[in-house]
Amino acid sequence: MGNLIATRPPQPWTAPTASDPVAATLRLPGSKSMTARALVLSALAGGPSTLAGPLRARDTELMAAGLRAMGAHMSISDDERWLVRPHPLVGPAHVDVGLAGTVMRFVPPVAGLADGRITFDGDPQARTRPLGPLIGALRSLGARVDAPATGSLPLTVLGTGRVAGGEVVIDASASSQLVSGLLLAAPRFDRGVVVRHVGPPVPSAPHLRMTVQMLRAAGAAVDDGTPDVWVVEPGPLTGRGWQIEPDLSGAVPFFAAALVTGGEVTLQGWPRSSAQPVEQLRSLLQRMGGEVTLSTDGLTVRGTGAVHGIEADLSDVSELTPALTALAMLADSPSVFTGVGHIRGHETDRLTALAREFAALGADITESPDGLEIRPRPLHGGVFETYHDHRMAHAAAVAGLAVPGIELSDVGCTSKTMPEFPALWSALVTGKS
Repeated sequence: MGNLIATRPPQPWTAPTASDPVAATLRLPGSKSMTARALVLSALAGGPSTLAGPLRARDTELMAAGLRAMGAHMSISDDERWLVRPHPLVGPAHVDVGLAGTVMRFVPPVAGLADGRITFDGDPQARTRPLGPLIGALRSLGARVDAPATGSLPLTVLGTGRVAGGEVVIDASASSQLVSGLLLAAPRFDRGVVVRHVGPPVPSAPHLRMTVQMLRAAGAAVDDGTPDVWVVEPGPLTGRGWQIEPDLSGAVPFFAAALVTGGEVTLQGWPRSSAQPVEQLRSLLQRMGGEVTLSTDGLTVRGTGAVHGIEADLSDVSELTPALTALAMLADSPSVFTGVGHIRGHETDRLTALAREFAALGADITESPDGLEIRPRPLHGGVFETYHDHRMAHAAAVAGLAVPGIELSDVGCTSKTMPEFPALWSALVTGKS
């Protein structure tokens, strides 16, 4: 089991209970994953870039602040359109990663290209998140990195303005971000990079595909035709306009609300062709009793009045595990989720945290090394510890739709990716905006 760090603010937030089917059309914030990648690629490009519809939240603001600290010009005062003007990267600078995996794994390779000393640290829990494979890879590619023997934060990159690059072998089974971080900066390395993954399967494969797609959109030459091998050629990146999609992971609790209440939720602004794992989500929600359609109105999920348990490998969509676990609690049959052992190294040990908190509400839930088994039975209210983890808060909110009296210890942790979540959620349930 991983480390669980729990603190309890004095005023819990009571999750609203739904008395009627929800009916809402929403426009949610932009994708965290796309915003983070666009910021890095824009900071490394040869000209200015814009981000339309970016996510303004703690993780993305920390990303922008870290790149700005090294010299990139970031204009993010306009919520709808951010402007990035690249500039030579220099130190000394300090990067606060907060609790953001994207910042702690995407920015150190960029720091190797800076001329000067770049230090990294973050929230106390951030020091437990796996960074060792990335640190080793950067050293083998020619970057100087000072870090604890534990392969964790705090760390220092002693940048010389260039990274040699070349071939590197890495075990990225803990997080696909370990590969994405290397790939995003690789076009600026002298020899580019060849990344070979050796070990258990890399989780969250759709996120790696997003990295490759966005690199190519910025002008990089990327070959991902061989399984577990990624080749990025050295070359310039082009400044461009990025249209950021709505955040699919952030939308899942709202879609789950449609299933729980037998209602309907439409997410506006959804593209016909998405870089996010829409088809995997569609399949999961349909198997659990939802109807999913994509039209000019957006992505719509309708509840059918029943929620079904399922067996599913969630390795490609592990971010959805907490919300789907809450949904499974309210199903008419058991569920088994596998393939998500790596989420023990996320903001908290999510498997242990989910099992512990739902068991405290009366659930019959068992954790395995790589997943959860859920046998639905009636739940009762109580305080649900969020462990500073936005996805834990989402899970508690979904369960609260059907179970009165669930109190989130800290709903404020949702500001990590969606500061407006409490207001949006309350409006969804009450029907009042």
